[in-house]
Amino acid sequence: MSSATTARARGNALPFACDALTHVELTHIEKRVENWVRFGHEAQEQILDRRRRIFSFRPGSIFAFVRWAANDFGTIASHIDILRAVAPGEACQTVPFVRPGGEILLRVAGWPKVEQVLRHIDAVEEAGIDACTVAPDHWRHVGNRLNAGEQPRAYTTARHRAWLRRQEIRP
Repeated sequence: MSSATTARARGNALPFACDALTHVELTHIEKRVENWVRFGHEAQEQILDRRRRIFSFRPGSIFAFVRWAANDFGTIASHIDILRAVAPGEACQTVPFVRPGGEILLRVAGWPKVEQVLRHIDAVEEAGIDACTVAPDHWRHVGNRLNAGEQPRAYTTARHRAWLRRQEIRP
């Protein structure tokens, strides 16, 4: 048995085991399982079959990963995670279908809250801001407020300009 076959038998995707990218397995089985990336600039995409793909992100990239599952009675799980891809050896949290994991900026479960995050992302993009470049602290704020049952503050272009300027002067 080749090392690639052995790795696949153990559930590992060997072609990605030793690189510096963060890999996200996306699955789409109509009305059963839908995992997708809401925003993010992938470095690579690999199509595994008609229902599965792998998006790969460079260290430091920020992306939103949505997971939804249903059975014959309706939705059984819905989650959204906004993550920062980590560099090799960097500490990270594990997230299903994300290898090796990432820095979690936002983690929300339950369709009503997931829907609120999706609307928040839409509002950021409608303001002309690339959601990948939003200040990481803002995503933490959104997740914390929603998980506490409160409304998050809007992300304004003024706040975004301040974040970008801060990044310019950071050593």
